[in-house]
Amino acid sequence: MHPNNPFQNNYDFDKLTRVNSALQKYVFVNAYGNQTIKFADKDAVKELNKALLQLYYYLDYWDLPKQNLCPPIPGRLDYLLHVADLLDNKKDIHLLDIGTGANLIYPILGTCHFNWLCTASEVDNESINNAKDIVKNNPLLTTITIRPQRFKNSILENIIQPNDYFDVVVCNPPFFKNSFDAAQKNNQKNKNLKLTEKENLNFGGTSNELWCKGGEETFVKKMAEESVLFKTQVGWFTSLVSQKEHLKNIKRAINKTNPTEVKIVDMQQGNKQSRFVAWRY
Repeated sequence: MHPNNPFQNNYDFDKLTRVNSALQKYVFVNAYGNQTIKFADKDAVKELNKALLQLYYYLDYWDLPKQNLCPPIPGRLDYLLHVADLLDNKKDIHLLDIGTGANLIYPILGTCHFNWLCTASEVDNESINNAKDIVKNNPLLTTITIRPQRFKNSILENIIQPNDYFDVVVCNPPFFKNSFDAAQKNNQKNKNLKLTEKENLNFGGTSNELWCKGGEETFVKKMAEESVLFKTQVGWFTSLVSQKEHLKNIKRAINKTNPTEVKIVDMQQGNKQSRFVAWRY
């Protein structure tokens, strides 16, 4: 994890269950004598993340529809901490989150952890409504702006307006090419984790959160293609890349747009390795 990530140590479940009593029923003591939850249980993970947002960031309200993705707070914060390094401690940061989802997590963390001004885009109306409910019910989040993306084939276009300037764009793109690809990866993950049928892991997530035609590689290439149109309006463009093997083609597509700099930033949370690509003009 990034050295500035406050979630490097074990969770204090006594404090977390005090701010969110609904978490209590999922907490148990493992074979090593530590309090934990089953991270394959998405309901347990949702209550944990809600407790983290309440305890560390003083949110009054945060909820998700059952079908939407529940983000792991420590990993999402790690991305933003590495992004902050790119920005060289610049003040008055304005962040644009592409595809914020129902959870609104990057604008929440950007606002509460860094005191950044945050704008979020989203294509799905139900997710937009949920994100708006989160803002409406938290006085701390009133500076967040949510912009609907009305054109499903666009990413940056129709979102970045002529008078905008964003210091950084962040994005967690749809990973998979289609529902079959998502199901296959889910089954493989279950196998790797040695989960029983009863414990079968369900990623959760709506179709626009999990897959798009061509998967993340096609999505980020399209984002790179559109980024040229806004090269004077954005400091850094960035996107998570879940599959390392996609980096070569993504980097090639970005380089075709003649950026002044391209970076691959590696991240690690426990045994999980991840990365994001960043470029600027």
